[in-house]
Amino acid sequence: MERRTLWIVLALNIGLAVAFFATGAFGDSSALIANGLDNLSDSFVYAISLFALSRSAKWKRGAANVSGGLLILFAAGILYDAWRRYIGGSDPLGTIMIAMALIAAAINAVCVWLLAKLKNPDVNIRAANTFSYNDFAANLGIVVAGGLVAWLGTNWPDLVVGVIVAGIAAWGGIDILRDAHGEHHKAVHTGK
Repeated sequence: MERRTLWIVLALNIGLAVAFFATGAFGDSSALIANGLDNLSDSFVYAISLFALSRSAKWKRGAANVSGGLLILFAAGILYDAWRRYIGGSDPLGTIMIAMALIAAAINAVCVWLLAKLKNPDVNIRAANTFSYNDFAANLGIVVAGGLVAWLGTNWPDLVVGVIVAGIAAWGGIDILRDAHGEHHKAVHTGK
């Protein structure tokens, strides 16, 4: 059940990453490209989680540590992109941002639902849940930013949401690292 769920969530995230990159490039949106990077990093993490699924608890903790580190690295990349767009300027399309974010929110809701059905989730499944909740929150932020971009005719809401997505990703990465660290200490005390 876990393996099948992770494969479905992995496929959905790869599809979302491609869609976010395409709409972000077309719509000149830092927030959409940030979410594309987020979904791409999520995809790597789901692949790592699939690999670790049949491995020992130590492997699973290692995979979770890689997941958390990737999210923090991804956050740094988003901050760089937002800074680049702030300096160089951008002209995001609010309607494209809203449409893509609504589609992605629906797909992320499916991911959250699928992952919530799993019993006794290990550290990697909990990490996958963190990613899906973060993605859902980021999509709602893009809807708001897209509305403000369309209404005000300026790029700053797009850049702000890009930075907020980076913050959400960094916080999620730190949370996953803490969870993996807690699992390590539990294993040390139980001898597993």
